Amino acid sequence: MAGQQRQTHSLAQAFRILGDPTRLAILLALGAEEMNVTELCRKLRLNQPTVSRHLGILKMSAFAQARRSGKEIYYSVPASKRRSLRSVLDRAETLGR
Repeated sequence: MAGQQRQTHSLAQAFRILGDPTRLAILLALGAEEMNVTELCRKLRLNQPTVSRHLGILKMSAFAQARRSGKEIYYSVPASKRRSLRSVLDRAETLGR
């Protein structure tokens, strides 16, 4: 029973993270290609503090990872999360119809 409670709690936490429209938009953009904050701001038409705050949450929850190249930091969705994220989004899309 304790294992099931942990799994339920973990899944609920993932849904809280994915349930925010801004974070979901960021993840969808990063699923297509690696980007820095400036590119994300331009693509999503959001300001830098908003994008940075949501990226911080995504990084803490391991839905996003960062890679430094000189002065720039590039963000992406880790390969370990990409497949499960795609599966969840595909299923959610069919539920939304």
